[in-house]
Amino acid sequence: MIQALRDAGASVASTHGVHKGFPDCVVGIPTTPGDGETYLVEIKDGAKTVSRRTLTPDQVKFVEQWKGSPVVILLGETQAREWVQRVQRKALKRSYAEHAS
Repeated sequence: MIQALRDAGASVASTHGVHKGFPDCVVGIPTTPGDGETYLVEIKDGAKTVSRRTLTPDQVKFVEQWKGSPVVILLGETQAREWVQRVQRKALKRSYAEHAS
């Protein structure tokens, strides 16, 4: 999945194992020239049963206590690519709106 994010244009730093409950990676998505957005991302295997892709108690605690942007949970490569594209489209719309006013 990390490669799918990179293929979609994101930069990815693996943080798996940094701290109990901390998301698997930090993802930077280029939005407008010279700008980008950063997200904490938890990667789950969408092919596994629901019980095997559920957040652990430590992950739930981290997500509930995190005060930054919501932690993103991705379940597969297609979802990862679509998420990057959605973030980029949203940022582009904001940029156009800011320049139009």
